[in-house]
Amino acid sequence: MAHVKCLDPGASPLHFFGSELRRLRERAGLTLAQLGDIVYLTGSMIGQVETAAKVPKDEHVPRIDAALGADGALVRLWGMVKRYRLPVWLRRIVHFEATALEIRTYQAQLVHGLLQTPDYARAVLGVLRQDELAARLETRLERQEVLAREAPPLLWVVLDESVLYREIGGRATMSRQLEHLLTFRETDEVQIQVLPFSVGAHTGLSGSFTLFTFDGHPDVAYAEGYVDDWASLNSEEIRTRSLRYDLLRASALSPADSADLIARVMEERYEHRPEHLA
Repeated sequence: MAHVKCLDPGASPLHFFGSELRRLRERAGLTLAQLGDIVYLTGSMIGQVETAAKVPKDEHVPRIDAALGADGALVRLWGMVKRYRLPVWLRRIVHFEATALEIRTYQAQLVHGLLQTPDYARAVLGVLRQDELAARLETRLERQEVLAREAPPLLWVVLDESVLYREIGGRATMSRQLEHLLTFRETDEVQIQVLPFSVGAHTGLSGSFTLFTFDGHPDVAYAEGYVDDWASLNSEEIRTRSLRYDLLRASALSPADSADLIARVMEERYEHRPEHLA
């Protein structure tokens, strides 16, 4: 007899949705494979939605609802599910970065983790605690391996100009960090723009945030907080943050002009002339 994973409907709204999907499927007398055939998904995908291991796309839900004769119940429930945070395990930043096709991020305080040098990352991670720093640093740097894949995600970063001047780890560390940013100037998969002070008020004043685009899964909006991080697949939240990001990108310097500014800050503030200008 095949092992059937027990469900915990109270674990999260996503788990409750999965348990209702399983209940309705079993009431209809359909196997995972049979339901998958009807709605043009694999039985494995249906099973992973039932156990909250995967998130269905918006267009999947009405098809599943109709196939199970749920009379709109799953569609209405899905609308509620999207208004809540994703389960902690599903919103781990490593998971998002490893599976995304495109990562769009605005960083108000720091260089994004995927672009940090070891010294810069060590200084950031060691601000509040030094315990297990080596292990935490290794984990941070391992995340950057996604950029070295044969088919890496498109990473589009908008940095507030203040990031260039905030001396994380000291002048030498900052100089090397800015030089590292310049190594991506000829890389199509990594685009870096700087949002200059001259812009004044802008749509990123409330803080850093990231948008992830996936293949076969809904987009996710993500942000790190002081105590915890949060993630949402609410379509309204995605639209709002996408607009905010597009406006930030439009207000920022072009990638070429941004690289010139980074090089200028390196030389004028940190007294380090970039190699290509030496």
